[in-house]
Amino acid sequence: MIQLLLETVRRYAEAHASGTGVARMPIPCLTIIRETAPTALQYAINKPLVALVLQGGKRVTMGNRTFDFGAGESLLITADVPTVSQITKASLNAPYLALIIDLDLALIEGLVVEIGFSPFVADTPIRVGPTETEVTDAALRLMRLLDRPASVPILQSQLIRELHYWLLSGQHGGAIRTLGVIDSHAQRITRSVALIREHFAKPLRVEHLAEVARMSLSSFHEHFRTITSLSPLQFQKQLRLIEARRLMLAEGEMISNAAYAVGYESISQFTREYGRMFGLPPSRDIKAAKTRMNPAAESISGTRHHSLCSPQ
Repeated sequence: MIQLLLETVRRYAEAHASGTGVARMPIPCLTIIRETAPTALQYAINKPLVALVLQGGKRVTMGNRTFDFGAGESLLITADVPTVSQITKASLNAPYLALIIDLDLALIEGLVVEIGFSPFVADTPIRVGPTETEVTDAALRLMRLLDRPASVPILQSQLIRELHYWLLSGQHGGAIRTLGVIDSHAQRITRSVALIREHFAKPLRVEHLAEVARMSLSSFHEHFRTITSLSPLQFQKQLRLIEARRLMLAEGEMISNAAYAVGYESISQFTREYGRMFGLPPSRDIKAAKTRMNPAAESISGTRHHSLCSPQ
């Protein structure tokens, strides 16, 4: 079953993946990631998702915990948490391939009510384990709809629902179920996180976020850190820095423009905090990232550089 899903995903990715290795699909909750070589470190604050790894290997770090996983395994993220990830195993002949499923919180909430009482687990927002047969089978049938485009709007909803059901019924069901427990701490924090995501470039009033979550200020701070591993202000800062990096790398924005766009008023503060998070100041980090993305051009550039300068 996993081999059939791999072949189906591989065909679609080879035909539709962009230069950044991402293949979007007409089924909104699905995305394919394809990489033909190991990558540099990638920083993100992910929304809840499941990643079915079909080929290659990846490493994800959250705080002081590191997860290594590969073909036949799945990564589950059940909260908006900051991660540092890296594709560790990929080649031109055997690219890294993963099918990403965005979890639908409203769908989970409805299924939790229908399934009835079951225990839920809220200890860690990241988990790794073998991909279960029922999940693979539902994902394969969902992918096969793409071969018959007319079937997608008619059948996708019930297959997405089935996929969520098997995820809830599987080994990590207790962790996913926390997302569907009405008015749970996880749901309350999710509301405040959505507000931060929407207005991350604006000044943040933690008191307002606590009101949105319907918690006291002390309780809000405690549960926010438990669920996301960060304080609200740290969460906002990381969102700002990740978005600024994207603006400079993907859209070619100048450092000052990117800093102001994400809410910084001081370039020196932006540069200082950027360096703490990414390990290099903005100009050097973006240059290094672009070099990794275009090694052939750097090879030419490097040859010219050394022909004009004395050896270091």
